[in-house]
Amino acid sequence: MLTCEICGEDIMLEEDMRTHLLLSHLEGGMRCPLCSLSGVSYDQLCFHISAAHPEKRPGGKDPARFTSTLGCLARTDAGLTERKRPQTPRSCQADEAAPAGASPFTRDAARPQRNSRPGSGGSSTGEAAPVTSTLTSRSPKTRQDSVGHCDEDNDGVKAERTGAKQKRLFSPEKRFPCPMCALACSSWFILQEHVELHLQEQRAAEGSTLEACSSSASILSGEKRFECPLCAVVCRDSFSLQEHVELHLDHGAAVSSAESPGSDLKLARRLQQEQEEEQRRRLEEAQQEREEFKKLQRQFGLDGRGGYSRQMERTMERAVARGLMAPAEFHCQRAEMRESLASGVDDGRTRTQGVVRALYEYYQTECKDSVHVWLSADTDHYCSSAGDKGWGCGYRNLQMLLSSLHTIDAYAPLLQEKAVPSIPRVQSMIEEAWRAGLDPHGASHFNQRLQGTPAWIGATEIYTLLTSLGIGARIIDFHKPTGPGDTHPRLFEWVKQYFQSGGSSRLPPRLIHTCLPPLYLQHQGHSRSIVGLEQKRNGSLCLLLLDPATSPSDARKLLSRDTVSMAARQVRRFPGSLKHKQYQVVAVHGVMSAEERRISALNSRTLCAERIP
Repeated sequence: MLTCEICGEDIMLEEDMRTHLLLSHLEGGMRCPLCSLSGVSYDQLCFHISAAHPEKRPGGKDPARFTSTLGCLARTDAGLTERKRPQTPRSCQADEAAPAGASPFTRDAARPQRNSRPGSGGSSTGEAAPVTSTLTSRSPKTRQDSVGHCDEDNDGVKAERTGAKQKRLFSPEKRFPCPMCALACSSWFILQEHVELHLQEQRAAEGSTLEACSSSASILSGEKRFECPLCAVVCRDSFSLQEHVELHLDHGAAVSSAESPGSDLKLARRLQQEQEEEQRRRLEEAQQEREEFKKLQRQFGLDGRGGYSRQMERTMERAVARGLMAPAEFHCQRAEMRESLASGVDDGRTRTQGVVRALYEYYQTECKDSVHVWLSADTDHYCSSAGDKGWGCGYRNLQMLLSSLHTIDAYAPLLQEKAVPSIPRVQSMIEEAWRAGLDPHGASHFNQRLQGTPAWIGATEIYTLLTSLGIGARIIDFHKPTGPGDTHPRLFEWVKQYFQSGGSSRLPPRLIHTCLPPLYLQHQGHSRSIVGLEQKRNGSLCLLLLDPATSPSDARKLLSRDTVSMAARQVRRFPGSLKHKQYQVVAVHGVMSAEERRISALNSRTLCAERIP
């Protein structure tokens, strides 16, 4: 059984005695058992007892037991403060480093020193003299140790120093209460260790040692953390936080006002201007869409302008109004036009006969730099007239093709008309093919109607009409350029193979007049007829084209020996002059049987072209 010499409580085990001393005496503040001194540290209490009560014992108990109790208290104090004791000067460390079993009456170690001063009270033979260090409370100031040799003559000086020390120890010291429990500690460092124990128990999994020390300092100062929700600033109280946040809001409002218009009037004007610009942009887009739609309507003959006859009459009426045509002549030409339309045969006003024969004679007598020249069967040139100007190129090229088929014995019996039909008649023939079930997609595109409209036709309509007549045809699609500079050398090579197929297998002569029909050449916005191919000495190829846009007077220049050379230049087309992105060619390849006509009619429902490449 152990008895606490400070308060007299009986304790069973030594470990319980340490806990009792820690909780009741060490952390609660040390008290002198012999007088009313309290709230001092262990070192200060030891010094007080050794200085003020050198001969007294508490309750008359055994000095050895009192010494062991204080030693246990010292070990407890050492175990608590061992982890975090402030660095002290070497002299202080020597004073504080007393062994655990040392007597509390002599806290400072007595070190033997040799007396080198003559006449002093110390022994000259090296006897040890007690040396007492002056202890102060733990503070930033450096403690100074004064060491003196004690003898009988210096009792007055020693008493004076002892009185000063006691006065310093008996003065009231500041106590540090724990913010997490009711404990009050006498030292800042003891309180910090105590609070760290609380924090380790409550937040064992949180933060590092530095964060724990920062949290302890915040708790010790008794301040609550008010963090700004907009930045990392921590304020002392809610009022400071409110002022800080208002500064954020005022700054944001200032930035917003700097970016916004200077006044509501400026804002309203800006919004009105933006609305007017948006309306103007929409009107421009709508106008552009209407113009494009009208252009498409004119292109496909859906603008209500009327067909061939109506356009011809309007043209003659304008000529009469301008004085270019007499009224009598107007009535005469209108009567002839109506008669031609009633017969279904072209009036021949725009036709030029013998063009291919004229080219044959030209290459036979002139143009010696050509290695080979291939010409199609005889073909008449048809150009646009006042009734189909701007949209009749497809019809005129079909008339050229039909004029050539009339001269070929294999195809002539298949033609319904004994002469080249007029444009209105060609329109009615295509409508008949649609009604027979050919090319339903093309028929729906034109709403099943071509007569009385200035609708454009292309390669598919030419193919549909030839198929309805029992004439085999192919559509070859050169859908992209195959040479440098967006040229189509593959097109020229294919045309060469086409004309070579109509000749003999032996080495062809320089000039070949074949029995092949001309080729229908279509590109975006226009079409022409290929009536021949010329190959130069350097290997370059040149197409011979008849253009419906050429006037009858220019076409007739090919018939004169004086102007044929100049007119032949207008017929030649080299690869550099054909740079459209896509070309389509319609080629006649023979007469179809009844079964082939039936198969072609079925295939025309999903019409597909041969793509090269």
